[in-house]
Amino acid sequence: MDWERVRIFLEVARAGQILRASKRLKLNHATVARQLTALERSLNATLLERHTSGCTLTAAGEALIAAAERAESEFLKVGSSIAGSAEAVTGTVRVGAPDGLGNYFLADRLGALAARHPGLVIQLVPLPRTFSLSRREADIAVTLDRPKQGRLILSKLTGYTLSVYASERYLAREGVIKDQADLAGRLFVTHVEDFVYSRALDYASALGRLMSRRYECGSVVAQLEAVRSGHGIGILHDYAAQRYPELIRLLPDVRFVRNYWLTSHPDSHETRRVQEVHRFLTASVKAARASFEMK
Repeated sequence: MDWERVRIFLEVARAGQILRASKRLKLNHATVARQLTALERSLNATLLERHTSGCTLTAAGEALIAAAERAESEFLKVGSSIAGSAEAVTGTVRVGAPDGLGNYFLADRLGALAARHPGLVIQLVPLPRTFSLSRREADIAVTLDRPKQGRLILSKLTGYTLSVYASERYLAREGVIKDQADLAGRLFVTHVEDFVYSRALDYASALGRLMSRRYECGSVVAQLEAVRSGHGIGILHDYAAQRYPELIRLLPDVRFVRNYWLTSHPDSHETRRVQEVHRFLTASVKAARASFEMK
């Protein structure tokens, strides 16, 4: 069996589309389709049902992907063992993270790590979504909920707090906030409910009953910028809000506590590049623990 064709099949199965897989593989769309067809002919079996919207695995495809992932795991382990004695850290590590943590903490820290290792490519993907390690969407992922399924290396990264904020300009224009009753009639900068991907994001409901006017933004960055610009009041991550002196923390008795969980896949966790990023990320958060958990 041609491993290169199996590798292409794995990427298509994970991506769910030939076009998306071809971009990841940096191959022509027709080449990927041709290699898949050749693999199916060599096995005398249909591995993928191809539709205009994407590809789905057949029973034969499900059997092959399980075996192929085991083989891939062994290749990764052997590669890590061979490269383990090398001094330089090389290769690509993709880190998936919630957009708040990714943009307001990891972008700076992981940038410093990338600068330290010329042969290491770090791909930071800070998006308001979950990442599948089994589908190789990331090598390391930070989640809001503790994963309950799948083969994962799991640890609690840190707790973090969120508080109610407004800008100095907003308070000067609209009046001070002394208690929750003062929130009535104010514009609430919050998330878009349709895009909520975790139960940990349910904190906005606590104040939504007090503020009927809403400006909904699909990312933490957009919410913070709207509050900074003086348009309304929002619940913001304390570690992000601390970066901006114009933001005023309101209602100190209203505080939300959540957790970040750090996950990696056992097939790639032992590779030197993943371990280096994993250790660095853990140490960076630990060193900044005070900024994550405000009292």
